[in-house]
Amino acid sequence: MTWVTGAEGSPYGVHNLPYGVFRTADREPRVGVRVGDLVLDLGGAEAAGLVLAAGALGRPRLNEFLALGRPQWTAVRQRITELLTDSAHRAAVEPLLVPLAEVELLLPFEVADYVDFYSSEHHAANVGQIFRPGQPPLLPNWKHLPIGYHGRAGTVVVSGTPVVRPQGQRATPQGPVTGPSVRLDIEAEVGFVVGVPSPLGRPVAAGDFAEHVFGVVLVNDWSARDIQAWEYQPLGPFLGKSFATSVSAWVTPLEALGAAFVPAPDQDPPVADYLRDEPHLGLDLSLTVEWNGERVSQPPFATMYWTPAQQLAHLTVNGASLRTGDLYASGTVSGPERHQVGSFLELTWGGTEPVKVGGGETRTFLEDGDTVTITATAPGPDGTTLALGEVTGTIFPAR
Repeated sequence: MTWVTGAEGSPYGVHNLPYGVFRTADREPRVGVRVGDLVLDLGGAEAAGLVLAAGALGRPRLNEFLALGRPQWTAVRQRITELLTDSAHRAAVEPLLVPLAEVELLLPFEVADYVDFYSSEHHAANVGQIFRPGQPPLLPNWKHLPIGYHGRAGTVVVSGTPVVRPQGQRATPQGPVTGPSVRLDIEAEVGFVVGVPSPLGRPVAAGDFAEHVFGVVLVNDWSARDIQAWEYQPLGPFLGKSFATSVSAWVTPLEALGAAFVPAPDQDPPVADYLRDEPHLGLDLSLTVEWNGERVSQPPFATMYWTPAQQLAHLTVNGASLRTGDLYASGTVSGPERHQVGSFLELTWGGTEPVKVGGGETRTFLEDGDTVTITATAPGPDGTTLALGEVTGTIFPAR
């Protein structure tokens, strides 16, 4: 139970408590935690001696707090829960609660490195059928290692930031042309935020996932399919992906997701030793994709073939170091049914089957002015439900 008005029964109740960074007209950027439709000013709470976090909560990014490690993350979460549930603290804490409608939410952490994976078997198989009809949908290496690529950390933006239509080269029957993308797409993903770094040359074991990863964000990996198709031969994604990647303003800590870990899909053939994660667990997250306000898909994260722990082990197996603020994303989340896919490439089957969106219009790919919003829920403790912070973006014309 909580004394905070409106928080009891909310998917953002005290069983959730996601972290973000906010500012108001009279508050410089600092760390906050969401409870109901309010934001607890953790910078102010630490300044008042209500929470101890080595001064990290008054900072304009979460990075200093992320670097403190799991024992400190646990202690701060327990203290915040105590402050919001014990009415003895109400007089001191209530003045530090700010209505969500009065705050500006900022990028919650400075992104150090960004890696994006390709971990849904259903998504990979769909893409294979679209681009390689009549051939095996999965390439030979796909079930042996989590496929991924390094993205551009500097173009990761917070939810709500306008997405300018990218320009680049694309193929036409008359030859390559340069101009705005005409096959602009989304990828509904889940991202994992690294707190504790690792030294160069030392792989991180799958079993150490929870010691390094602080929490989860929703991700929209905007994708220019025409630019991507022309440039990716023989290398991987480059300009078709690097113009913008949107993340939610709230980072849900792993500790809030304890009830959401479920057995992951069986893997056949057996994986390499460094990829064995025991227990082999994924997350039961239910995503929803809305296109101009119309629900068009509900991707299930529990179907992902490669787990977050396996992804972390793979991206460091060669000795690559982790840095505080690293973000790695799951890749497009798609289930076995058409209404469960996480990209419009799949939803419209390569642009051949238009779908209805808000306002009664039809689409194959994104047009200027379109808005996409991705939300997600997860099971919480004692039968509760928690929400992950949404990620939304609107397409602006090319410049």
